[in-house]
Amino acid sequence: MKILVVNGPNLNMLGIREPGIYGKATYEDLLKLIKEYADGKGVEVSFFQSNHEGALVDAIQQAYFDKVDGIVINPGAYTHTSVAILDALKAVAIPTIEVHISDVTTREDFRQISYIRPVCKASVIGEGFNGYLHAIDILLGD
Repeated sequence: MKILVVNGPNLNMLGIREPGIYGKATYEDLLKLIKEYADGKGVEVSFFQSNHEGALVDAIQQAYFDKVDGIVINPGAYTHTSVAILDALKAVAIPTIEVHISDVTTREDFRQISYIRPVCKASVIGEGFNGYLHAIDILLGD
C-alpha cells in the first residue's frame, strides 16, 4: 500500500507553535514516527507539507497520477475554509483520513467546521502525533 501524508499550514512549525496545544515535538519528529510505523506495517509512505492552498491541491491531484492508495491529511486552518481542497479530494476519490493533532471539538467555534470531513472515510481528532498512526491503521483496515 502507498500512502501520502499531507500537512497544511503551520504544521512545519510544530515544536515552536503553541507547545501547550501541539506539544514540543517537531515536524521532523512527526515524520520519523510515521515513517518508522509505516515501515513496520510494510506501507510505502510519502510526505507533503505546504503553507499554500494551491500547493496542497496540486499534491492531492498528483497522488491520483502516482497511484496512491490512501491519503492522510491534516489541512490545518484550511480545514475550516478550503472548498478547493474539498474539491481536489472529491476529484481524486482516494480514500482519505482527516487528522487533527489537537482536539478541535474543544477549541474555538470556527474549528468546529470541516469542509473536508464529508469526503473522508474517517476523522481522527485529538490523539496527538499518534492520530496519524491511527489513520494509517484505518486505511489498512486494522
